[in-house]
Amino acid sequence: MVSPRLMSCIKCLIAALVIAIAAGVAFIYSGLYPVGADDRHTPLTYWALETLRERSVDRASDGIEVPADLDTSERLLAGGADYNDMCAGCHLKPGKAESDFTLGLNPAPPNLTKQHQSEDDLESQSRHRFWVIKHGIKASGMPAWGAHHDDERIWDMVAFLRRLPELSPEQYQILTARGDDDANHH
Repeated sequence: MVSPRLMSCIKCLIAALVIAIAAGVAFIYSGLYPVGADDRHTPLTYWALETLRERSVDRASDGIEVPADLDTSERLLAGGADYNDMCAGCHLKPGKAESDFTLGLNPAPPNLTKQHQSEDDLESQSRHRFWVIKHGIKASGMPAWGAHHDDERIWDMVAFLRRLPELSPEQYQILTARGDDDANHH
C-alpha cells in the first residue's frame, strides 16, 4: 500500500513534469529562440548541442574498424583531391584562416588544418571522422557523403585528414591536384 504522503509527492512530480513539458512546447511554438546563423547560441545551448553531437558520434563510431593501410600514399593522394573539392571551402586549407563559409556558418566548421591528434587518439579520431563524413551532422551544414561515396573513398579522405595539419600550402597544392584520368571523378 502506498502511503498518502508518497502518493501526494508522486502527483506533484507528475504535475511538475507536465508543466515543464507544456512550457517547453510553448517556448518552441513561440518562435522566441533566435535561429538566424548570424545570432550566436547561448552558452548553455552551445554546450548542449556540442555535448549531444560528440556523445552521439562517439557512440555511433565506436565499433568501426579502421583500415591498417591509412598511411599509404595512394590513400593520401585520393583523399587529398576529394578534400580539396568537397571540404576545403568550409574546413579550409593550409595558409587560409577563413572563407565565406566559415564566416557565415554557425557554429563555424572546424578548421581541420589546425586539428592535431596524438597517437593515443588516432584510432578514435579516425573512426569519428569516418562516421561524420559518411553520415554528416544534422543542422550543421555537414552533408552525409556516404549516400554517393563508398567506404573506401571516405577512408581515403580520413587518411588525408591525418596528414593535413602537417602540410604547407605548397605540399597541399601538390597532394590535392587531380590528374587527367581523375578529372571526371565528381
